Amino acid sequence: MARETRALRRAGVPPAKSGAAIDRGSTLLVYAPMSIERNLTLPGFLSPELLEPFTRAWRHRELIRAVARREFVSRFRGSALGPAWAVISPLAMMLTYTAVFSITVPQLADGRSTADYAASIFVGLIVFNLFSELAYRSPMLLHEHVNFVKKSIFPSETIAWTVTIRAFTYGAIAFAVFLVFRVATGGALPWTLLFAPFIFGPFWLFILGVVWFFMALGAFTRDVAHIMASIVPILMFATPVFYTMGQVPLQYAIWLRLNIIGDYVEMLRDISLHARMPNPFGYLAVVIASYAVFYFGYQFFMRYKAVIVDVI
Repeated sequence: MARETRALRRAGVPPAKSGAAIDRGSTLLVYAPMSIERNLTLPGFLSPELLEPFTRAWRHRELIRAVARREFVSRFRGSALGPAWAVISPLAMMLTYTAVFSITVPQLADGRSTADYAASIFVGLIVFNLFSELAYRSPMLLHEHVNFVKKSIFPSETIAWTVTIRAFTYGAIAFAVFLVFRVATGGALPWTLLFAPFIFGPFWLFILGVVWFFMALGAFTRDVAHIMASIVPILMFATPVFYTMGQVPLQYAIWLRLNIIGDYVEMLRDISLHARMPNPFGYLAVVIASYAVFYFGYQFFMRYKAVIVDVI
């Protein structure tokens, strides 16, 4: 608690009734105790409204760093293997699903070797697990951090940044394990892997928007957490984790294309397994849709932020 409090002070977040934050056009002025004023001026050609989530995150970067560090420490606290679970868990899941589906439904492998099919599943699980972990957790995030939210002028929107930082860090570890697995099983690492940050970046924005949206909804009713627990397992089979979109009949593929998570799975497979760049128009459409979800989720959360403090 003391570390987060110090981070609040360094980030310019005042205790209750001791300061205020004011937005003036494209310049953000943060008034903290001791009359410290911090200015962050944006270029004139950029819309302050569209960049507001980033400028607020930058303003509270010390707080985000402190809470994210706390998230990392608490995840494996009391565990004998500790951070090793970040490697063991995705490997165990990949091996289990590969064994089950290659034996029970061999048609899904579509003539690929067991190693290639396992690699394909591994990529799908990396993307989907990032979504599912945060979809399960986000409705209860404000309840988890209720002491921070209620006892000070806490920028509760930063909680979404800290949990996604943690999730994507472990996702990056899982992706590194995938690369080692690919090399160990005789697969090649194509040059198109250099494009991976341009896939994970927009996906991060999409996930942030989802987290903000369900954080706000979950503050009003805990039923949202139960709804997500029912929907996410179904969504897993509507996402090309164990199959590819090429194996889906056209009349169904059109509808499955509406699942943006599946688009990210397919693009990541293209660059990591097939040495193929994503379709530029499809990629641009996914990026625009991801930013729309990101911005909508942020605006939805900020609209109800003041009310949320009273209902959790």
